[in-house]
Amino acid sequence: MSGRHKVAVLPEGTVSDEAVRYLFRGQDVEFVYCKMISDVFQSTDAGRTDWSVIPIENTIDGSVSLHMDWLVHEVDLPIRAEWIFPSIQNLIGRTRELAGEHGKWDPAKITKVFSHPVAMAQCHDFLRAKLPHAELDTLPSTSEAVRLVHENPGRGWAAIGTHLAAANFGLDILEAGVTDHDNNFTRFLLVGAAPYEGPDASRRKTSLLITLPEDYPGALHQVLSAFAWRKVNLSRIESRPTKKRLGSYYFFIDVELSLDTVLLPAAISEIEAIGCQVRILGSYPSIPYEA
Repeated sequence: MSGRHKVAVLPEGTVSDEAVRYLFRGQDVEFVYCKMISDVFQSTDAGRTDWSVIPIENTIDGSVSLHMDWLVHEVDLPIRAEWIFPSIQNLIGRTRELAGEHGKWDPAKITKVFSHPVAMAQCHDFLRAKLPHAELDTLPSTSEAVRLVHENPGRGWAAIGTHLAAANFGLDILEAGVTDHDNNFTRFLLVGAAPYEGPDASRRKTSLLITLPEDYPGALHQVLSAFAWRKVNLSRIESRPTKKRLGSYYFFIDVELSLDTVLLPAAISEIEAIGCQVRILGSYPSIPYEA
């Protein structure tokens, strides 16, 4: 693929859009917006884009199992980078339409709130305290919720979404930062065949997918021991069903080492020696967030 790199991402104005703009700030890339996460994956898998942006884990909601399963069962796209980005949701609408006596938005004038189900759940306390009377309706993305409010003035509708979406559709931030927790961050992965050449990151990680042998009691203990005695830190371990039979699982393991080191390949060899299957999902830079 010639020319500037293309990046598949969820709809314009979503947190994914904000996150990818942060990652590629100052770089000449083209964003290709997709309605569904399946479209994001398939765009890169088919070679129409160089990379896909995948939200994989959230402070409040934990791992995104559907996206993890796509990486394992549907595509073979190596992880090229990871980064953390704050998921800040806001109440969005038209201040003039929803203003009360003091010029600020009046909760009583809001009849309906739209958002993505995950964003809605992350603002549960705010909605219950400020808008218990409002009907809640979910849509495939926060940006689609903001678009719907933009297209339906005068109905008392509001949306939960990003600053970027509000700016894109010319709407107001009625109340900023309405998520229930201040430390709401999302971990994103950049996946694709093309190498990522971004800013240097001192921290590197390697993601592994390990399948245990069925006839080896204590195999998981042996796997963890291969890392433990080498003093190799694991930042995440999680099981997911192999979809082959009940009780059969993969283990996702994130290791805080590059594959280029001596210790990690040795640990992988030890794990394979007891009959485990090891698939390397990627060895990549972990890019810190700078506000």
